[in-house]
Amino acid sequence: MRRGNFKVRLLIGVAIVAFAFIRRCSQQETNPYTGRTQAISLSPEQEIAIGLQSAPGMTQQHGGLHPNNQYQALVDQVGNKLVNNSIAKNTPYKYDFHLLADDKIINAFALPGGQCFITYALFSKLENQDQLAGVLGHEIGHVLGKHSNERITDSKFWQTMIMGAGAIDMGVIAQQYGQGKLLANGRDDELESDELGIFFMIKAGYNPEEMIGVMQILKNAAGPNRQPEFQSTHPDPENRIDKIKEAINKYREAS
Repeated sequence: MRRGNFKVRLLIGVAIVAFAFIRRCSQQETNPYTGRTQAISLSPEQEIAIGLQSAPGMTQQHGGLHPNNQYQALVDQVGNKLVNNSIAKNTPYKYDFHLLADDKIINAFALPGGQCFITYALFSKLENQDQLAGVLGHEIGHVLGKHSNERITDSKFWQTMIMGAGAIDMGVIAQQYGQGKLLANGRDDELESDELGIFFMIKAGYNPEEMIGVMQILKNAAGPNRQPEFQSTHPDPENRIDKIKEAINKYREAS
């Protein structure tokens, strides 16, 4: 009986895993802005809707919008200049740039569809408009790279895989492996956004070298006890600086 039950569970597990792979194959498409093949499950309209729906909650989590209209106008000016001088202008996405009141957490992030945020804690440490352009260009890169869309699709894939592996008591192994893959993919997203950000900066006339200064700010903010890279969704700032220098040389030579 036990052997028979295992065979049934094995067949169920294999069927679930096969379904996960078949669905993933059907979701493969080439990103028109980066040329990279990705598994994507949301349309641009769905991405925009998710971003607009999530934006008020994210704003509230960071203490609302910053009350200084001049600071917000500067964020809008730099963000819109990056969009209008890059491929971002010719996409379905609607970009909005938000300066958050949070003066404790050094952070910037983007939601699917074009909602981009920077906290005052990070904004106040930036030394010039070029560094602000580096931060915002990176976030525009996340949107064009469809990174949230890809991570949502990846998460669903691994949830199904874990369910299939759980049928033969291997769910924990699948979960650990899946978490490692998602972290690695997240680090790849950051590097791709850094490269896109450099490209946008050069196109808009900003100094891409200032992106290295942004990395130094992030490195100093993390301090000596920062999380090891393999446990983090973000690459180590030193590794990012090396890739940024490569991107600067690449796009300067092409321009």
